[in-house]
Amino acid sequence: MKNVLSIQADAKTSKGVELGFLTGILYLAPHTLSGAGNTCPMAKVAQCDKACLYSAGRGAMSPVQNARIAKTKRFFNEQPEFMADIVYSINALIRKAKRENLTPLVRLNGTSDIRWENIPVGEHANIFAAFPDIKFYDYTKIPNRRNIPPNYDLTFSYSGVKGWQKHVEKAKANKSLSRIAVVFSHRERAPKTFNGWPVVDGDNTDVRHLDGTRKIVGLYAKGQAKKDTSGFVVQV
Repeated sequence: MKNVLSIQADAKTSKGVELGFLTGILYLAPHTLSGAGNTCPMAKVAQCDKACLYSAGRGAMSPVQNARIAKTKRFFNEQPEFMADIVYSINALIRKAKRENLTPLVRLNGTSDIRWENIPVGEHANIFAAFPDIKFYDYTKIPNRRNIPPNYDLTFSYSGVKGWQKHVEKAKANKSLSRIAVVFSHRERAPKTFNGWPVVDGDNTDVRHLDGTRKIVGLYAKGQAKKDTSGFVVQV
């Protein structure tokens, strides 16, 4: 068995400890970078493939990228075994959280957009059924995700590119999606409201389910995204 989750590997999830959460994140290679399959089906439509946060922080380091590509190939080519590794990793996270008197929190789409609710795990319908007492969360650009388990919190990811607004409207009407994350160019100039919903700062922590519903989660451009002119990053 292999541990495939990163725990407290970045500043945002580390700050979650202050709120009582220990976060484990699965980082795969985004879009078609692995050559084994597409982990981000809406990336081309949203035009976020070039401005991807994969270029930010540790994701910009080639050894890290190579490790994520290897995991992604296993996901596509050895899926039952890879899902068993996820189960093993979540159990390890639970034990660590118990030792540190924290609540475990799991994000499986750190740099991907996979419909985990459709992937069986052993005798269970999905990973959420295998761990009904654990809170999972993710960001997604898929506006029509349905039948979301109650322990899985989803935030829709905005893009300002031409043609994306229809997907935003679908997401706003989809009760399976709790809120919308928007990447703004400058934190200090972020608006108070956006697209009719109040804006909350999402860069302090990554504990999204505490934000409430029908909110805009303000994120801020990092890495190559700072230079984005596609419309994915909202210029303010």
